[in-house]
Amino acid sequence: MPDTVTSDHDPACCVLIPCHNEARTIAAVIESLLPLDLPLLVVDDGSHDGTADIAARYPLTLIRHVRQSGKGQALRSGFRLALERGFDGVLTMDGDGQHAAADIPRILAAARRYPGWIVHGARIRHRERQPAYRRRANVFADWGISWAAGQRLIDSQCGQRYYPRSVLDLAERAGGGFGFETAIVIEAALRQGVRMVAVPIEAHYPEDRRRSHFRPFRDFSRITALVSARILRGGLMPGHLRRIRGTQPLVFDPDDHAGPEAG
Repeated sequence: MPDTVTSDHDPACCVLIPCHNEARTIAAVIESLLPLDLPLLVVDDGSHDGTADIAARYPLTLIRHVRQSGKGQALRSGFRLALERGFDGVLTMDGDGQHAAADIPRILAAARRYPGWIVHGARIRHRERQPAYRRRANVFADWGISWAAGQRLIDSQCGQRYYPRSVLDLAERAGGGFGFETAIVIEAALRQGVRMVAVPIEAHYPEDRRRSHFRPFRDFSRITALVSARILRGGLMPGHLRRIRGTQPLVFDPDDHAGPEAG
């Protein structure tokens, strides 16, 4: 069982940061979030570089996994605690500095405009900064996940997301590891009819960043297998395929006050 350091916050939305060996960046990530005055929840997934000790210095809730269990389990732990504390939603972001705290108010603005939807950042501003292999993989993943979910998506692999409370309840049914974020989107769409809206954000890839925990061949293969299995279980979902053809993903930019309406 994880050891939890608790703190009291007004239930609304919390920021959840799953992390593993992020000692170089976690302090800067946390400090960038403090001015937003949102409850912070850090799940340390078996780090051995002092990540948890650094996070424990700040006013937040810390969950420690004794052993590394994968990003999916880290998110599940955070979702469970958020549900127990009565939060209305959870905003997730990575601990490696890839996501900017400055984008959170924009994502929450989209969540207010589209209540009950999953809101995710889409790294379409300065997308050339993203490694080429990740761009190609994401485009392919977007197509498959759009098919399974029955709606056109863009940058479906971005980990900076807002999940409404109803979706948090599906966490136990979603797959593990990097496939968790894919599985929960598909399950939310199929079981609850939840839609997704993207908010444009910038891709941040510092030159001195640590090697990504994402292993292209292994993790991409697992995600592909997960999506393919769901499509096959659904009888190839021809209606979904027809629905996404010729449509565009819904992108809402709060900076553009004449943004699109929900279809």
